[in-house]
Amino acid sequence: MERKVLKLQGLNIDSFTFDQAIEYANNISGQVVTINPEMIDNAVKNPDFAEIINNAELVIPDGIGVELGLRILGYNVKRIAGIEFSHKMIEECAKSNQSVALIGAKPEIVEKAKENLMKEFLSLYITYIHDGYFKDDEKVLEELKIRQPRLVLCALGSPKQEEFILKAKSILTNALFIGVGGSFDVWSGEVKRAPEIYQKLGLEWLYRTVMDPKRFKRIFPTLPLFVLKVLKERFIPKGV
Repeated sequence: MERKVLKLQGLNIDSFTFDQAIEYANNISGQVVTINPEMIDNAVKNPDFAEIINNAELVIPDGIGVELGLRILGYNVKRIAGIEFSHKMIEECAKSNQSVALIGAKPEIVEKAKENLMKEFLSLYITYIHDGYFKDDEKVLEELKIRQPRLVLCALGSPKQEEFILKAKSILTNALFIGVGGSFDVWSGEVKRAPEIYQKLGLEWLYRTVMDPKRFKRIFPTLPLFVLKVLKERFIPKGV
């Protein structure tokens, strides 16, 4: 299966459906970026981060904002929620007896996430966990190299998780790495996902903002400005 890459604000984004993305990911190694408008805004300002995204092996549109941006540009691409994509990849590893590593979040959160995932998938082998409060990347990378997991989920927040994965993928050449943001909080039971109606409408960000108003400053004005930038990309020729 070949990638069909689209451009949004100068960044590569894959146009796979959910099932296609899973099939593709099952047959590659390297970095999966679950991109959202905040990350795009950061990449536009930070060429090094943009390069990480554009050199990733798979970039999935995580969030309704990215789906909307692609629609403005004329592309009919559905969002792929990063937490659902990552959860499915865990299931795939359990089915094929391939090992998984979890890196990030607070110690008690990552431990509880491991416990709950192993209860959900009885054949799942989690070979390595580490909280996100480490300063020595090399030590963690060396431990990963010894254990050789197939799937590495990094919940370090962006761009830290993408930068860590960039280092790691050159050392574990057969592993698939996914930046998963706050997924461990959900899998641990510490945070509840938005009700299904919010998920279907792509409004999980709104639910999380209502539940945690501190997120408001992070979401706004990033999201409306992102839409305005994409409208400019679509309707105003370069150089104007």
